[in-house]
Amino acid sequence: MTITLIGMPGAGKSSVGKALAKRLGKPLIDTDDLIIETSIAPLQDIVDLHGDMALIDIEEQCILRIMPGQDCIISTGGSVIYSKKAMEFLKEISIVVFLDVPFKLISNRLSNIDTRGVVGLKDRGLHELYQERAGIYRAYADITIKVGPTDGVEDVVNSIIRTGAG
Repeated sequence: MTITLIGMPGAGKSSVGKALAKRLGKPLIDTDDLIIETSIAPLQDIVDLHGDMALIDIEEQCILRIMPGQDCIISTGGSVIYSKKAMEFLKEISIVVFLDVPFKLISNRLSNIDTRGVVGLKDRGLHELYQERAGIYRAYADITIKVGPTDGVEDVVNSIIRTGAG
């Protein structure tokens, strides 16, 4: 069973993805890493030089190259939800898990927000992006995992496994 993690930048998708993949003995596909390998550029450079849509398009192309039936963990970029095509594909091939982290925790975790390649940040503040995206993440999610300020990576992994997704 393939599990896809979605959520805001700073939600812990990469960290949880690594730990979940290790626990379940599955390979991890981190789409941010795929984007960097494909474009040979950091995410922020793509946004700065080519705009938000370029990053969304590259991520979509990377996701659509994932082979169905791989039985893996997929950690996505926070902006994956802006590609209907990518999200429909991920819903088809996996269980989509939304890591629902409160805004205050997200903002505390993102000391490097200006260098992370966050789509939409030029036009809106982080709180506005959070409000915009939260409903979209929920709409695409098969499972929502509420992550609190005291939850560590292993707590989140355990929560995912308890839902039956793992």
